[in-house]
Amino acid sequence: MAHFVFVSHNTDDTTRLASAVAGVLRSRDVVLLSGDLGAGKTMFTKALCAALGVADAVTSPTFTLVHEYRARSFSVSHADIYRLERTAEFDDLELDGMRATGNVLVVEWGEVLSEAFPDHLAVRIAHAGDADQRNIVVAAAGASWEARLSRIAAHVGAQVTT
Repeated sequence: MAHFVFVSHNTDDTTRLASAVAGVLRSRDVVLLSGDLGAGKTMFTKALCAALGVADAVTSPTFTLVHEYRARSFSVSHADIYRLERTAEFDDLELDGMRATGNVLVVEWGEVLSEAFPDHLAVRIAHAGDADQRNIVVAAAGASWEARLSRIAAHVGAQVTT
């Protein structure tokens, strides 16, 4: 899978990456976020939504499971599936139905849904070095993300590898 590694030294760096991702998003895209608790999945989503023109406060949907935000060109469905345990619970969220209406899906703890959404951008955020530093692996799954991954990488000065 084509990917690149981005070292974020602070929230400004992570915001720059999220803005680069926002710049290539299209209606019905899927972004699957993963990483440990406190790694920065919600922070990344806040920055992504801000770059898309979301005016509302973006918060973690840990207990409500899904928040929807209106951006300039489409809506963003932001899900947090950390607490879900069974496949039926994923189905109950109607994520594919939200996507079918044109929403972009951003799913925290989304790695478990990679087979359900074979065409997606995977973003894995990991603590590294000091308290603010993160290693972020951004990977393209599916043909629609290949060229866009290169554009994201170029925007943040990273090199795509396969």
